[in-house]
Amino acid sequence: MGVEYFSHNLALVLMSVVVALVAGFTGLSLTRSLARKTAGQKKVAVALASVALGGGIWSMHFVAMLGLQLPVLFYYDAAITLLSALTGILIVGGALIVLHFMERTPTTILSAGAMIGGGILVMHYIGMAGLELCRAVYSLPGVVLSSVVAIALCMLAVWIAYNRRTNRNIFLGTVCFGVAVVSVHFLAMAGTQFVTQPQADVFGPAISNEFLAIGVILTSFVIFGAFLWVSTTYLDAAPTQARTTPEITQPPSPPQEPIPQPAPNPTPSSLQIPCEREGGKVFVAASDVSFIRADGHYTQLYTDRDRLFCVWPMTEAAKRLSDAGFLQTHRSYLINLAKVARFERSKDKGRCTFHCDTLPPAPVSRSKIKLTQDLLAATANALRAD
Repeated sequence: MGVEYFSHNLALVLMSVVVALVAGFTGLSLTRSLARKTAGQKKVAVALASVALGGGIWSMHFVAMLGLQLPVLFYYDAAITLLSALTGILIVGGALIVLHFMERTPTTILSAGAMIGGGILVMHYIGMAGLELCRAVYSLPGVVLSSVVAIALCMLAVWIAYNRRTNRNIFLGTVCFGVAVVSVHFLAMAGTQFVTQPQADVFGPAISNEFLAIGVILTSFVIFGAFLWVSTTYLDAAPTQARTTPEITQPPSPPQEPIPQPAPNPTPSSLQIPCEREGGKVFVAASDVSFIRADGHYTQLYTDRDRLFCVWPMTEAAKRLSDAGFLQTHRSYLINLAKVARFERSKDKGRCTFHCDTLPPAPVSRSKIKLTQDLLAATANALRAD
């Protein structure tokens, strides 16, 4: 027998919107400034953000479904309900891995957004398959429209949030993500009918609506709050800790002789690098820069006193500064050879420390160790000759 009429509880619909927005804000905030974190902290942040975003999609869906009012009794299969949550988390996790462990280009950003949109769709339809005592029947227009909206809005949300990692963009990305999750659910539901069916064999025990309501709402906000607390305590401590804790995990080999402080800087001093400070544009002489670190599509420029935002991507910075005494020692680091005080090596890893002891060391990848040693020696000899 088909169920022609169903409605939604307005209070639970509004609660589902709040859950989607809080999940989006938590996930996008957790993944901010990961370029300054250690590899371990980056992995933790991505894992937490995957649970926040993927779990938020699942929570929004089931909070909204709890507001679904049908003239027949229905339950949820616990195993399928859990599967829908895990599926959403894993797909969103894959998208975040693309964003944070691959080179971030327009293609990867849009691909990650499409993956998140697909995760919303997969989670929705798996979750709907967990209904007991009634079955959802979908219309083709509803499936197509919800799919297009899911992918388009999630691509827009990720593009806004990751094109430039500012508070404003994270807020706008959060809104787009929340609208995407809510829109997909209710657009899909608008074209859905329900057919009653007798009790059938299920994968797991049945969950009542009341029990699921309490579990979903309380668990969601506890998880989101805990993740934000971790972000503001443990993860945000990484930049400060990096200044005092060596990046090599094994005891370093005896350091080589310190490279003397340069008298006049032999690198060209006329080259000016465009940077931003407090909303205004400033130009910094290349000779004043100790190193440059990649930050998404852009870079962070470190001098003895400042850290500035630079619009150049790492590839552009390496190209422009290669003739000014700079060397790319790592895919994310470009160092000024004349500012290096000491090079240290431990097995297949290396790092450069700078004359300004408040600056964190710059890593040297295994493939660049020999070249770095040779160029540092040549720079030291040129400085002695001067």
